[in-house]
Parts: sequence; structure tokens; C-alpha cells
Amino acid sequence: MNSDKETYEEITTNDELSSFKTGNTVVGWLVRFVKGFLAGIGAITPGLSGGVMMVVFGIYEPLLRWLADIRNKFVEHLRFFLPVGIGGVLGVIAFSAVIDFAFDNYAAQFTWMFIGFIAGTIPSLVKTAGKQGRRNWHWLLMLVAAIGIFLWMRWVDSIRNVQVEPSFFAWLLSGALTGLGLVVPGLSPSNFLIYLGLYHPMANGIKNLQMGVIIPLILGVVLVILIFAKFVNWLFSKHYAIMYHLIIGVVLGSTAAIIPRGVSGWGVILVCALLFLVAAAASYALAKLDEKNPHESLF
Repeated sequence: MNSDKETYEEITTNDELSSFKTGNTVVGWLVRFVKGFLAGIGAITPGLSGGVMMVVFGIYEPLLRWLADIRNKFVEHLRFFLPVGIGGVLGVIAFSAVIDFAFDNYAAQFTWMFIGFIAGTIPSLVKTAGKQGRRNWHWLLMLVAAIGIFLWMRWVDSIRNVQVEPSFFAWLLSGALTGLGLVVPGLSPSNFLIYLGLYHPMANGIKNLQMGVIIPLILGVVLVILIFAKFVNWLFSKHYAIMYHLIIGVVLGSTAAIIPRGVSGWGVILVCALLFLVAAAASYALAKLDEKNPHESLF
């Protein structure tokens, strides 16, 4: 996870950029593709956040820094983040096709799997947060953020009583909410879309590749990201430790908020536990692979 961030803190010449071995480049491409795929799934999964998934997989801050100054080394950045984007799009499309079935029939199992993915990245995330030093009050800030986001998500989950008719502007709003979920880690756009009655029509539209749904969604995402990326990047540059400990709190609180309630039956509990452990081990291994794989430095 840290290596994507470190990628952007080192300075590498063009000669060094061209000297990376093909095998390492391919591994890096595949790792970033998997991260993007999981972030795309997080963006469309109720209770999760694409921003949180990008944070825990170490691509949030580097991507934000590029978007805040998108003209800087555009080609190099585009090449670096292309597999993330491809993975994200495929994650959204692929999971929109199974979302109804999965959460109607195996909600607890799928949720525990995603909790496992997040849990496996926490050690790396904590290490990244302390890279520029931390104080005791940063831990308190993290705790307050965790409690606050947990209570807020529980409240949002209890007020699903508004219906908005699908339209171009409704999908533009949906895209804007999705974009906020990418820029503001912990904000789960899916929860709001369920509340507005737009989630299932949106998932169906994506699954069926309806351009009347997809185009305004993309416009909303892009507009929000371009508007807010520079401001959030400024916050990171000025208040690194504060921002990261806030985000860890958001990750912990939002993860606790999606823990399934009322799970019963030893068979179901065993499957949930197994999926959690496998997912946690997989995300931890992905972090270690990422740390061992050298990345092209773009800043």
C-alpha cells in the first residue's frame, strides 16, 4: 500500500523510468488493476465506499495528487493509473450484474468478505499514517472519527423513505454522489442512492449498458472529482497526519457500521469467518507484493 504513495515522493529520471524490468512492470500493472477492480466494487456496494477502498489499497493519495494537477506529466500518470481505471470500470460493471442476487441471497457472506479485504490492509494504512510522525492526540482524533462515522451511517441506514424518479438529472446527481464517495473516503454513495430509490435502477442500467444512465453518471463523477480534488490534496499537503488519522477513523467506523446483524446458523457463520480470513490474507498479501514491486516514480 505504501509503495504507491512512496512512488510519488521519489524523483526518477526518464532513464530510470525506462530501466524497469518488463516482469516488474507487468506485476505492477496487475496489482493496480486488482486494486481498481476492488475499488470499483466498493463504489457500487451498499455500505462501502470507493474512496475507502482506494485508501486501504494505497492509491487514494497518489491519484488525488494527480487530479489536483492533472496536466503535470499527464502521459506518465495516465499510463500509471490506466490499469486502476480499467479495473474500476470492470469492477462496477461486473458487480452491478450480480449485486441483486448476491445481496438478496448471500448478504452476510459478501459483506464479511469485504470486511476481510479492509482488515488485511489496516496495518499498512496505520504505518502510512505515521510516516511523517504522529502524536497521542492523533489516536484520539481517529477514535472520534470512527465513532462519528459509525453513528452517522447507522442513522442514514434508518431513513430510507424518499423516492426520486429516474432522469438525466437524477443520474447526474447519482454520479456526483459517487464522485464524492471517491474523493471523501467513508462516504458511501450506495446508501444515499438506496435512500433516494435510485440504487437498483442505476445498477440495472449499468448492467444493461444503458448509455442514458451511464453517461450522466460519468459526467457527475468527473465534475465532482475535478472540483474537489485540488482542495482535498491541499489538506493532505498541509495536514498529512491529521488527514490520514481521520481517514483511518472513517475506515474503522464505516467498516464497523456494515457488520451484518442477526447472522445465525453455524454453517453461515463458518462461511462468513472463512471468507473474512481468506479476504484478509489476500489483501495483506497484495500489500506485501506491492511493497516488493518497484513502481515508476512520477513526481
